[in-house]
Amino acid sequence: MPLAMADLAGRVLRSRTVAALTTPHSVDHYLTHVNPMWVAHEVRARVVDRSVETAVAGSAPVVTLTLQPTSTWQGHLPGQHVSVGVELPGARRTTRVFTISSHSSRPGERFQLTIRANDTSQNDRSVSQFLTGPGALGAIVHLSQAEGDFTLPARVPEHIVLISGGSGITPVMAMLRSLQLRTHRGRIDFIHFAHTPEHQIFAEELELAAHSGNGLRVHRLYPGQGDPYLSPALLERMVPGFADIPTWACGPAALIEAVQGAYDGSDSLAVEYFHPPTSSGVAGGTLTFARSAATTENDGSTLLDQAEAAGLRPQTGCRMGICFSCVATKKEGTVRNVLTGETSSLPDEEIRICVSSADGDCTLDL
Repeated sequence: MPLAMADLAGRVLRSRTVAALTTPHSVDHYLTHVNPMWVAHEVRARVVDRSVETAVAGSAPVVTLTLQPTSTWQGHLPGQHVSVGVELPGARRTTRVFTISSHSSRPGERFQLTIRANDTSQNDRSVSQFLTGPGALGAIVHLSQAEGDFTLPARVPEHIVLISGGSGITPVMAMLRSLQLRTHRGRIDFIHFAHTPEHQIFAEELELAAHSGNGLRVHRLYPGQGDPYLSPALLERMVPGFADIPTWACGPAALIEAVQGAYDGSDSLAVEYFHPPTSSGVAGGTLTFARSAATTENDGSTLLDQAEAAGLRPQTGCRMGICFSCVATKKEGTVRNVLTGETSSLPDEEIRICVSSADGDCTLDL
C-alpha cells in the first residue's frame, strides 16, 4: 500500500466515527482477527530474527531478538526501554520491561532487544525464558511506546564515559551504536564488567570496536578471572578526572552503588538500575489491602511481594520501578522507596508498589 494511502487508512481507523461503530470493542479487536499486525491504536511487533549472544554452561543464556513493530510504533532514543507483553499458554498476558539494544529507530522501524533468561521471579522467568527460547521466532508480542530519560543529550559532549555490567550493557551499547552511526568525533571511554570473557555480551562487536580508533577506548574487565572490581582508583587509572566527565552507567545494583560512591554526588553521573538494590522497610505492623479485605503481617519486603504472598494479583510489569504498571493508592501509613530510601506518609498517595515497602502499619487500595 502506498505510504499516502496507508496514512489515510490509519487516520480513518483512528477516527471517532469508526470507534463509535465498533463499540463496545476497539477497532484493534476486529483487525486482530484479520491480521495481528494490523492495528489502529495498539503497538505490536513480530519477532523476525533471533541470535544467541552467550551460552555458558550453568548461566542463563542471552539472546538478541529483532522486532518488526506495527506502524503505530513511534521510534526510540538510545537508552530507552519498552514494556513487552506476551500471551503465555494458560496465563493472562504477562509483561516485562527490556532496554532496547539497537541504535535509535524511527516510526515503524525495526529494533532489537537483548534479553537474559532471567530467573529472579515467576513473572521474569516465564516472559524471558519464552523470549529467549526458539519458540519466540515469529511470535507476536505487545509493546508500549519507548520510555525513559536515560538518554544522551541532543548535543553530545566531546568526552563521555559509558559504564555497564552484565546485561546492563544494553542501553549503553545502544548509545555507542548510535554515536558510531553519527560518526561522533569526540572521545568515548566504554567500561564494561563481565564475569568472564565467555559471559561477555556483544563480544565480537566490542572486539572490533576496541581496534577501530576514532576516539573510542574499550575497557573490558572480568572479575571472575581476577580483574579488579570498580573503585575510584581504578576509574582514575582508566579515565583521569572521571568525576568531571559526563557519564552514563547501567548495571546490577552493586555496580551502580559503587559507581555512585566513586562519583560522590557529581552532577556528571546519570544511572539506570538493572534491578532495585536490596533494601527493605521496617518490619512490624499490619498491611491491609482494603479492596480485597485481606491483611498480612508486614515483613518489611516490598508491597508487591507481600501482596502476591497474600494471594493478590496486582498489575505488574518491570518490577524495577520503571514502567509504572504497578501504581496503587496508599490510603494511610508510611512507605519507603527502596531505590532512594525516601519515606512518605501522605494519605491517598499513588505509589509504585514494586519499589515501595512499609514502615509499620499501612493500608493499600488493592
